[in-house]
Amino acid sequence: MAHGTSTAENDSIETLAIKIVFGDHAKKVPASSPKSQFGHLIGATGCAELITCIKAIQENTLPMTMNLNDPDPELDLDYVPNQPRKADVNTVMSESFGFGGQNNVLIIRRFTE
Repeated sequence: MAHGTSTAENDSIETLAIKIVFGDHAKKVPASSPKSQFGHLIGATGCAELITCIKAIQENTLPMTMNLNDPDPELDLDYVPNQPRKADVNTVMSESFGFGGQNNVLIIRRFTE
């Protein structure tokens, strides 16, 4: 899940970071922003995004990036526009960037024995 604040500065830097980390595979990695559905909850955003990640794994459904109707051509990843998508979801990465430099990335995986 992308932090996805829908600002030119954040979204372009976040897209670049995803491309650096995943390289040629980046365009095949869905990067939705659940914040587009519930807004910016300030301190509670990370918790809401973690719950969204867990539900994505439980329900094998990628959350949508809502209202993505006129995407910037420079931001060319798969942002799961406007509709949730069924998929095999076993691992999710959640990026949270807070005011004052409180930044974290969580990797959540489906439990297997």
